[in-house]
Amino acid sequence: MNKTPEKEKLLGKTLEQLKTFVEKQGWPLYTAKQIANWLYKNRVQTIDEMTNLSKTVRAELMQIAEPGFTMPSEVKESVDGTKKYLFRAGEGQFIETVYIPESDRHTLCVSSQAGCRMGCRFCMTARQGLKGQLSAGEILNQISSIPEHHLLTNIVYMGMGEPLDNLQPVLDSLEIITADYGFAMSPRRITVSTIGLLPAMETFLEKSNCHLAVSLHSPFDEERKRLVPAQHTSPLESILEVLRQSPLDRQRRVSFEYIVFKDLNHNMQHVKALARRLQGIRCRINLIRFHPIPGSPLETPNDQALTAFKEALESKGLTTTIRRSRGQDIDAACGLLSTKKQNRKG
Repeated sequence: MNKTPEKEKLLGKTLEQLKTFVEKQGWPLYTAKQIANWLYKNRVQTIDEMTNLSKTVRAELMQIAEPGFTMPSEVKESVDGTKKYLFRAGEGQFIETVYIPESDRHTLCVSSQAGCRMGCRFCMTARQGLKGQLSAGEILNQISSIPEHHLLTNIVYMGMGEPLDNLQPVLDSLEIITADYGFAMSPRRITVSTIGLLPAMETFLEKSNCHLAVSLHSPFDEERKRLVPAQHTSPLESILEVLRQSPLDRQRRVSFEYIVFKDLNHNMQHVKALARRLQGIRCRINLIRFHPIPGSPLETPNDQALTAFKEALESKGLTTTIRRSRGQDIDAACGLLSTKKQNRKG
């Protein structure tokens, strides 16, 4: 029995990729811009809705392609308004997307991989291992397929996965989000979070103007290695040297994400080492409370200890903020909801 060929998904194709696609079909080149407009400006769900394409092109396009949007399979809403959406990502696999509403800001935290192979000790997603790379379309679908898509002011690649371990699809998705033919969002509204994977981080800095957030967690090499095993292959000093050598646009913000663990990484030795190692890099430090995960001995410090650490860092001239925790009542830790879902064989 012959299996029906799977239709090509259009969502996630850059304008150049759409041009290649329409040329291959022998259609007029301007068809690429028309398709991009329907996908990214109008977010249509069917080929039939692309009404300025000729009937012939629409009929042929329907035979070989589809827009490629998929709806979330589940959503959990917190008492603080945060929503965690679950999307299918292959057989038995799920990814998480988190919508965070505030008075003047509506942020979406998107995933770039199903699972992750970086092995960070504090991360629930890392326990899944790498299950699959998301396509540019699967990344963009998280943005386009939630009810709040028209409200979004900021996008952060801080969900499941290491974005720079899936570099080209991430770069393609960033192009579409920021391009005039795409979502036309300012790169100043987008942040990509990474453990500092090299040499991919250098490519990102060269090809994208979006903000960069580097997961730091300790200024001491051996201690960071225990928390972030990728320190072995992308050592902190190499990461910092790349940032010092890069001609960073003054509009690009570089921040360091620092999860604070009780009695582990927030004493005065850490303060002094951070001030020394970050010298010469225009940046800020975001202190993050640890969201507990099952079976981990790690704990979060109390608010007094967190505030004292912040003030000590500021006394050294380091711009420091404490990120407010959201969604504590809906499996706040990244990867926790998707792991539960996979374990239920949903």
